[in-house]
Amino acid sequence: MELHHEFTVPVPVDDAWRALLDVERIAPCMPGATVDDYDGKTVTGSVKVKVGPITVTYRGTAVFEEQDESAHRMVLIASGKETRGQGTARATVTGTLGERDGGTAVSVRTDLTVTGRPAQFGRGVLAEVGDKLVGQFAECLARRLEEPTDRTEPAEPLQPAQPVQPVQPIDLLRTAGPPVAKRVAIVAATAVLALVFVRIRRHRHA
Repeated sequence: MELHHEFTVPVPVDDAWRALLDVERIAPCMPGATVDDYDGKTVTGSVKVKVGPITVTYRGTAVFEEQDESAHRMVLIASGKETRGQGTARATVTGTLGERDGGTAVSVRTDLTVTGRPAQFGRGVLAEVGDKLVGQFAECLARRLEEPTDRTEPAEPLQPAQPVQPVQPIDLLRTAGPPVAKRVAIVAATAVLALVFVRIRRHRHA
């Protein structure tokens, strides 16, 4: 399936370009994602997705196949596999940046293929989830870009280390919202009723 999203960030295009390539800096803005390693071209990590009561973890890599600074265009190919299952996910993500009203407009096209439990929701639900996740990412990215990168004031005394908070999985039903969750619940209930009906008929004919 192909998905298309757009968002803007309040910085010049060159600054936005450098920020989007600084994976370690923007990693906390990626919902459900954990970055384990990044060598400037290949990202290794995982993504957690919650489907009802089940949490699915995909582990894999994402490789920058293209980084055209003059055109402000990047192509990222990502692939992952469930750590406890046969499901897979693969995406080719093409991002282009352009100036807009003193800021930067980011256009993202994603060619996504998903197998396993998340695939049962279909394109409509995944597109709605994608819209909200991209919105969350854009808001987080904008806040980080507005933060100063250099400290001029004296360093603060070291504080005791804080425990690392676990990454929260992407909750498909909660992210999609009540209308979508209701549709999914109706589909699930219909499937359960059909299964019960078939079993009753088999029992009667036994």
